[in-house]
Amino acid sequence: MYKSLVRPILFKYDPETVHHFTFKAIRIMSKIPFISSIFRSLYLVKNPVLEREVFGLKFKNPVGLAAGFDKNAVLYNELANFGFGFIEIGTVTPRGQEGNPKKRLFRLKEDSAIINRMGFNNEGLEAAIEQLKKNKGKLIIGGNIGKNTDTAPEDYTSDYLECFNALHPYVDYFVLNVSCPNVSSHAKLNDKDYLLELIRAVQKANITFPSQKPIVLKIAPDLNNSQLDEIIELVNETKLDGVIASNTSTFRDGLKASKEQLDAIGNGGLSGQPIKNRSTEVIKYLSDKSNKSFPIIGVGGIHSASDALGKLEAGASLVQIYTGFIYEGPKLIKDINKAVIKKGL
Repeated sequence: MYKSLVRPILFKYDPETVHHFTFKAIRIMSKIPFISSIFRSLYLVKNPVLEREVFGLKFKNPVGLAAGFDKNAVLYNELANFGFGFIEIGTVTPRGQEGNPKKRLFRLKEDSAIINRMGFNNEGLEAAIEQLKKNKGKLIIGGNIGKNTDTAPEDYTSDYLECFNALHPYVDYFVLNVSCPNVSSHAKLNDKDYLLELIRAVQKANITFPSQKPIVLKIAPDLNNSQLDEIIELVNETKLDGVIASNTSTFRDGLKASKEQLDAIGNGGLSGQPIKNRSTEVIKYLSDKSNKSFPIIGVGGIHSASDALGKLEAGASLVQIYTGFIYEGPKLIKDINKAVIKKGL
C-alpha cells in the first residue's frame, strides 16, 4: 500500500516538507488508541534467530534506522513500532544550527536515490537530551555526534567531547561522524592523526563513567583501499569498538539522472541504490582484510531484503536503512528480518 498509494502522493511534494509532515503524522497517529499495536502487529518480527550481541549490546534484530532521519530524537519511540532493532539519533552538535540553506534535499527517483546537503541541521544537545529522557526502552539507541559548523579547527575535539559527555547517560552506543561531505573541514576530519587524537580523547572520557559505552566510527564509501587499510590500522591501534560503512558519497558515476539535473542540484551526499555495491565492497574489504577483527554496521543502498543479506554476507554484523525506508516503506524492515530468519544468518 505504501509504494502504490502513499509514496506517489508524498513524492509530489518537496522532500524536506514531506519529512516534517510525515513526522507529525506518525506522532499524531501513534497517540490514537490501538494504532501503535496495529503497527507492531503489521511490521514487528520476533524470533530468537534475529537476536544478536554486538559491541556487548543485545539487539532484538539486526535492522536499524540510520542517523539523519530522527535527528533530534523526537520520534524514536514511535518508530520502534515499525520493527527496528535499533535507532541512531542525530547527528547531534553541541549547539542547535540551521544547517545549509534550503533547498538542500533532492530525490533522484529514477535512481532510487537522494542527494542531501543538510549540513548537520539539528536543535542541539540539550534539546536531544530532553527528548531522550522520554525513552520507553523499546530498543537500543545510538548517538551520532558531530561538531558545529562554525567551530574553529582547534576546538573540534571539544565539540565531540561535549556531546559525548552529555549524551552518555542516554544512549547505548556512540558514532563519531567524521565522514559527512556536507560539513566544513571535511579533510581534517578524515586525517588519520586527527582521528587518533579524537578517538583517544573520547575513549579517555569514556572510562570516567561507571559503565563504558561502545564507540564506532562512520566512514565514507569514497575511500580507496589504501585509506581503508588506514582505517583498519586505526581501529586495531585504538581498540575502537567498530565501524559503520558507509556514509553518503560525493561520486556521481553511473546515475540515470541527467547531467543537467545533477548540475541544477549541485553538491551533496548521494545515498540510496547507486551506492549499494560500493558500500558492500567496503564492508567486504574491511571484514576480509581485518580477519573480522571488529564489528561492522552495513548501510548504503539497502532497498530490499536481498540487499541487506548481501551486506550481512559480506561481513556486516548489523545493517541500517535510510533512503530505502523512504522509497520502500516500513515493510522493508519486516522483509529483511524474515529473510534473515529464512537464511539463518
